[in-house]
Amino acid sequence: MLKFDIITIFPNIFDGFTSESLISKAQKKKLIKIQAHNLRDWTEDRHQTVDGKPYGGGPGLVFKVEPIFKAVKKILPSAGRQKTKKSKVILFSPRGKKFTQDLAKKWAKLDQLVFICGRYEGVDERVAEHIADEVVSVGDYVLNGGEVPAMLVIEAVSRHLPGFMHKEESSSKNDHAQYTKPEIFVSKKGTKWRVPRILLSGNHAKIKIWRDSHK
Repeated sequence: MLKFDIITIFPNIFDGFTSESLISKAQKKKLIKIQAHNLRDWTEDRHQTVDGKPYGGGPGLVFKVEPIFKAVKKILPSAGRQKTKKSKVILFSPRGKKFTQDLAKKWAKLDQLVFICGRYEGVDERVAEHIADEVVSVGDYVLNGGEVPAMLVIEAVSRHLPGFMHKEESSSKNDHAQYTKPEIFVSKKGTKWRVPRILLSGNHAKIKIWRDSHK
């Protein structure tokens, strides 16, 4: 079983994601386990403060290192940073290395992934330097936080687990143009949108050539 632990200040965001479709089925089959942890549980003041103003000035707030350190230490097996090679701590950041299909395959061989989801103006850099094993970006754009990237990575990684989905559907090699019924669709303007005739020919060799050219 691959365990996904998510450190976030908005754990309820994951309720719908974890309870629907193949992700829900994979949990029931005990292929994966997903748990969202509220970062505020590792604060000590009555306001459950997880952020502070950045040193040197600037807009916004930055996530503090202390609660993240405590959360990771608690979530990782037995000894915090004395973890096994089968677990990794991931910090999501626009400045991180690009998440790829190859990385998804690599992480699918692990036992545990811990995701740190930042918000606001970012996370104290000491988290990247001393706590996270890898800093990862899911694309060249800025999001409100790391929760959506966490969902994206969970889905991409889970697809590589045996039994998660049908084998013939699990490969990115199948990412070509697809059509289904009706053979002819008439738009409101009366234009006929047809399925390419080669796909109706029954000639599988030519169909494969067509599909390879439409990826």
